[in-house]
Parts: sequence; C-alpha cells; structure tokens
Amino acid sequence: MWLPEALANWRTRYFEKIVSIVPFSQREQPQSTLLIQAISQAEPSLLERPFNGPVSPADVNEVLQDYHGDDIAYRFESWWDLWQYNGQDWELKPVKIAVSAFGKEFDNGGSLDSAEQEHLRVDFGVDTLFLPDTSLKGSSRLTESNVKSLLKLVRDIEEALPLERRVLETESGENFAEKLARQLGEQPLPQ
Repeated sequence: MWLPEALANWRTRYFEKIVSIVPFSQREQPQSTLLIQAISQAEPSLLERPFNGPVSPADVNEVLQDYHGDDIAYRFESWWDLWQYNGQDWELKPVKIAVSAFGKEFDNGGSLDSAEQEHLRVDFGVDTLFLPDTSLKGSSRLTESNVKSLLKLVRDIEEALPLERRVLETESGENFAEKLARQLGEQPLPQ
C-alpha cells in the first residue's frame, strides 16, 4: 500500500492503525513477534520482541515509540483465523498474518527502488487458503469464507487509511484477483 507522498512520514501512525484493525485470533496460538529493523532486511533486527497471544495492539504500539527514522521498518507477525483443511475435515484455526511499514530509505528487499517501494504491507498468508480445491469436500464454501474475510479486512484498511494506491498480489507477484478468477474459470474480478 502506498500513502500519498505528503503522508509517507506518518507511516508509524498508519501501521498502528492497521494493527488495531486486524482481527487477530483469540484462539490458542504460537507467539507473535514484533521486528524492528534498520537500513534493510539483510541487516540484523534492532529489536525482536515476542508476545504471547492473544495480542493487544496497544502493547505493540507502545514498543514503537522508541524507534523512528526514515531507514526503519516495523514488522508485526501474528495470527488470524481462517478455515484450513487438516487432512480429514475443515477447522477454523490461526494462520500467520504480518503487517509491515517501511521508512522511505529502508530497503525492503523487493524489486522496486526504496523510493518507489510501498509504505505499508500486509501478508495475509499463503494464497492456497483463498483458492478452492475441487478435490476437497466443502472447499468452495470455506475458501469463499476465507476470501470474504480477506476482502473485509482489505476494505476496512482502505476505509481507515488515506491510500494513494494498493496492490493485492500472491507470493509469486501475480495479481490475486486474476489468479482466483483463473482458478474459478471466470473473467477477472474487479479490483
């Protein structure tokens, strides 16, 4: 997600806002982690703070107050609930979700120059959680539920933040809407 250039320095505020919007799992889950890095993703973290879940966004935001700068990035890795197939049946279980914010001089390791890279990023989990598998009973209905959860979160973020633009893509860099449409054998979905 890209903020208007005039608001790019407010990325910490918008990172905090996204963290407060994400419907983090209230189920038993592995630890969540807040990473704070400087200069690039290749550098060791300045801070790696574990949180035992369920996590309070206020606890995460409190730690950020000591880390500012154009070459700083934040990444909060936690859990949200999605339907998953366990080999026999479907279960609503915690899945990793990560929220990141990048300073304008931070190299996030992507293909874009640091001046052109996104200001904020949300990694929702592997794309197979959102793509129906016709060989599994109930897959269409339950992956549809996962897609609705994804789209609701995207819509909530768009309503809360003054985004200039956003891209929803898969791990491979493909446009997710186009990939889903291909999987369903339909025309591309509106973005």
